[in-house]
Parts: sequence; structure tokens; C-alpha cells
Amino acid sequence: MRAIHNLAELKSLVGQDVATSDWVEVTQQRINTFAEATGDLQWIHIDVERSKRESPFGGPIAHGFLTLSLLPMLMQNAITMTDVKMGVNYGLNKVRFVSPVPAGSRVRAKMHLLSVEDIKDGAQMTWEVTIEREGSDKPACVAESISRRY
Repeated sequence: MRAIHNLAELKSLVGQDVATSDWVEVTQQRINTFAEATGDLQWIHIDVERSKRESPFGGPIAHGFLTLSLLPMLMQNAITMTDVKMGVNYGLNKVRFVSPVPAGSRVRAKMHLLSVEDIKDGAQMTWEVTIEREGSDKPACVAESISRRY
């Protein structure tokens, strides 16, 4: 866990790889729960037997948006900002789902700080986040994520 103690320290990290999260397993149950919550019930995610037979991936895969939705948890796992009352997601500039995440895979996030801008009562950060899949040479997802700290 990387602790960042103040805004000056955060600004000094611009242009650097700041932190890497722990690995998190993407289980079939997590995929099923996400499918139920979002209504995205496509068979490549939830029908294990059919996806083993018919999918080019050889089995069920996580939704791209499930992988992306892990971003806040992965970032909180890797970075703590000790002088912050709260943080909020502000949006995304770019997102690419580069390779699939098969059920049972483990993923982690690497955070590279692109910029820090002063805003009223806080700061806005732009991060390049690469979500890696264990054992794969390609990332699962690359996103430019914007967050604010107050």
C-alpha cells in the first residue's frame, strides 16, 4: 500500500508509476452477480457449458465493464491519501478492453499518475491505469481515469 501524505507529495509523483494493487480473483460467482445487477446476461459470461463449447475464449469471461468496475477497489487497495476527507470518481477519458478475463483469473491494477490539477477545495488527478491479468502478456484493460480528492 502506497501512502501519500499531502498534495505536494502527490504532485511530485506526476509522470511516475505510483502503485500496484494486490491480485483479485474474478470468480464465476462475481461474473454472475454482475450480470444480474446490470441485466447483461449474454451467454459468454454466464453459461459455463455453452461458453466452453462455443466461445472462442474456451469458457466464460468477465464483462469488460465488470473489469472496469473493479478499478475503485483496486486503487483503494494500492493507494491511501492520508490528508483527504473524501475522494470521488469524476470520469474516464479513454478505456480499452485489450484482452478477455476468463472466469477464475486474477487481475491487478498498475497506476501511473498523468496529472494533478488544483480545483476548488481539492485536486483533480488523471491516472493511466493498466489492469493486468495474471499469466497474460497483454493487459485486460487500459483506462485513463479521473478522480477528485477533497
